[in-house]
Amino acid sequence: QVQLVESGGGLVQAGDSLRLSCAASRPTFSRFAMGWFRQAPGEEREFVAALSWRNDNTYYADSVKGRFTISRDGAKTTVYLQMNSLKPEDTAVYYCAADTMSGYGSRWFAPAGYDHWGQGTQVTVSS
Repeated sequence: QVQLVESGGGLVQAGDSLRLSCAASRPTFSRFAMGWFRQAPGEEREFVAALSWRNDNTYYADSVKGRFTISRDGAKTTVYLQMNSLKPEDTAVYYCAADTMSGYGSRWFAPAGYDHWGQGTQVTVSS
């Protein structure tokens, strides 16, 4: 079993930037993809971004395209979500997730496509 731990959340103002990090208890565990999701109070968990571990292809929700960037470090141990031009509607708990079983890219846009999850980190954007 692999544990994922997110960090980097906080309270910022609209227009500011934040970088979230996701570290694993076994940094080099095998996976097909890493994803970021978010969940606002009373809302369903929604897809934000995904990174294919095989070919570095990235995928984004329309709501964050051009503002957020998913990446990994050179050692492939940590996944980041760089969030720029933050808006109040970006306020949510952000979760990182790993697909270690499926490998089907079409599944990476929904929570069901991932089998490991972090505990989440709160991002609050004030207007």
